[in-house]
Amino acid sequence: MNPKSLWLACSLAAVFLSPAAQAAPVTFYGVNTNPAGVVSGDPVTARSAFMSNLAANVTTQTFETLVVGTQPLVNLDFTGSSTTIASVISGDGFVRSSVADGRFNTTSGGSKWWDVSGSFTLNFTGTAVSAFGFYGTDVGDFAGQITLKLTDTRNLVSTLTIPAAAGSADGGLLFFGFVDHARAYKQITFGNTGDGNDFFGFDDMVIGDLNQLVAPPTIPEPTSLALVGLALAAAGFAARRQRRA
Repeated sequence: MNPKSLWLACSLAAVFLSPAAQAAPVTFYGVNTNPAGVVSGDPVTARSAFMSNLAANVTTQTFETLVVGTQPLVNLDFTGSSTTIASVISGDGFVRSSVADGRFNTTSGGSKWWDVSGSFTLNFTGTAVSAFGFYGTDVGDFAGQITLKLTDTRNLVSTLTIPAAAGSADGGLLFFGFVDHARAYKQITFGNTGDGNDFFGFDDMVIGDLNQLVAPPTIPEPTSLALVGLALAAAGFAARRQRRA
């Protein structure tokens, strides 16, 4: 096989075996509509699955070090792969500790969480992030849903809508998280479709940068394999013609 044919085959193989540049985030979701103030059930399972995609050194923001009543702007730091991931909360919300209308702390041995009705934003002032997860309590009792507006490092915006977890008077519990091997985000905005009417609680936020993601196995799709095979066959045919010439 001459160098030109070999280069063509390898180039085509690289194109078809590489993951899509704009692949959607992989999401994790679990809900318990009647937790009775206890972290249990499918949300715990979903969080475990989410955490299995992250390196062991990621940290969880529990809000336990913040003073009750603290409002934005709030600085939150997370451990990154090589440096601290600094973030700032702006918008609505405050740190709360008294159980209120179904919203409760989800940290083992803790008492605090972020309580909010409107929207708030996590701005990552240095390292962008590719993984984010959290527990939400009392979501959807009044038909409100959480939306996450993700702004990546190229200022492209995508929105994820999280199903509600309405349930008993104690409030529902959900876990939601995503990992994205293709994009990193500098801003995450929480929205509430029931703004001003439905109140949510958020706790145990986990953040990771791209280098803290566990690399998924690269498994080419059948179509990709077929195209690679055609490319290699074409290169082999060209080589045989060259030897006969």
